[in-house]
Amino acid sequence: MKNKKKPLNMILSITSIILLILFSLWAQNHLDSYQIRLLNMWGIYIIMVVSFNLIFGFTGQFSLAHAGLAAIGAYTVALLTLSPEAKLISFFIEPPIWPISTVQWPFLPSLLLGGVITAFIGYLIGAPALRLHGDYLLIVTLGFSEVIRLVLVNLPMICNGAMGLKGIPDNTNLTVILIIVVITVFVVKRLVDSSYGRALKCIREDEIAAEAMGVNLFRHKMLAFVVSSFFVGIAGGLFSNILGTIDPTTFKPYLTYAVVTMAVLGGAESLTGGIIASGVYTIMSELLRAVEAPRVIFNIEIPGIPGLRMLAFSAMLLILILFARSGIMGSKEFSWDWIISRFTKNQKKSKKGDTVEPS
Repeated sequence: MKNKKKPLNMILSITSIILLILFSLWAQNHLDSYQIRLLNMWGIYIIMVVSFNLIFGFTGQFSLAHAGLAAIGAYTVALLTLSPEAKLISFFIEPPIWPISTVQWPFLPSLLLGGVITAFIGYLIGAPALRLHGDYLLIVTLGFSEVIRLVLVNLPMICNGAMGLKGIPDNTNLTVILIIVVITVFVVKRLVDSSYGRALKCIREDEIAAEAMGVNLFRHKMLAFVVSSFFVGIAGGLFSNILGTIDPTTFKPYLTYAVVTMAVLGGAESLTGGIIASGVYTIMSELLRAVEAPRVIFNIEIPGIPGLRMLAFSAMLLILILFARSGIMGSKEFSWDWIISRFTKNQKKSKKGDTVEPS
């Protein structure tokens, strides 16, 4: 029975992906720029949350390096895709050094290189950091993230310092982001379901027991961290293209906290939950902008309060922790088998209802 279901599940998955790509092509021509931007941000957040779930939800390593790693990918893609003329205009403090002053690459090679460089930096960060545990790992990765941001501020001849980079060409679209999202989810899902994934879950549950069973803790942790860093770098590169302008303040710890919020909201052990929570966060972050706007209630003028949106998110997260600690999906995943079983059960019930008992 299972062997019969596998080809059917594959056909359904491929059909769904094709339909999503067709929808993205339709949306590109029929939705307004604001709606397309929201969908693009949803896709980028999915990549970030899925990569965070790999290192935290499945490996049990609480890392806060996402903002710094995304900055590496974003700056790499921006510097490689900006034209030499645009760089000369953007760099006010010091002129860009060679070869940054002359190089200009196509978007996709730049994006891949951004992911590779971020994965390499992730390896350099993970080599000392992943030997630590618990709160120590959290503090070290947050410190590394801030160090990356401060390095960007203090390299005016490479990153234009605190001024950042402007006029980044928009080389991406909704279809490209959707394809990258599908690739990210597919790779992470395949990794989690493999023997490496079982070893990662074993590390999450009990490192001492995993090591006693012959699992190489450092190698498996580094595998998860490097793969996660690669996809964070890809997400950062897409982020820079969508925004069109970046600077070191774009990658403050707030970005990491947003990713952690989405992961907890959806369920850190569920890729499906991360996808759903990314959409909820993207939509709610826009709808809650009205909370910060000035308004009149019962003839009382209430001024706009910056930061009230984050307070609303905190309250939402607190309610979630109180009533659904494991998140929206917990550790559950989307399954075609469940949908098919529900459909066949309904068919059987309808057939039973249609049968007429003999008098």
